[in-house]
Amino acid sequence: MKLFKDVLEKVKTAGYQVVNIDATIIAQKPKLVGFIPEIQQNIMALINQKAVQVNIKATTTEGLGFAGRGEGIGAMAVALIDEIG
Repeated sequence: MKLFKDVLEKVKTAGYQVVNIDATIIAQKPKLVGFIPEIQQNIMALINQKAVQVNIKATTTEGLGFAGRGEGIGAMAVALIDEIG
């Protein structure tokens, strides 16, 4: 969330706002499906805009790579931004 706050501040300072976010969390363990609504709400609270859409998904690597071995968690995110006003 700290990194997200920093990036969001840079986006706002540059005169832009977030329109939507699509993110995927890659982890073998723990199972994250029960945490997704809370993650979405935390992100939406940081953005503090009513019309923003936040989509969070979780997946595994089916045992492959560092995430599959439980050595770490990966994440990918795409955000659409637009000029303020």
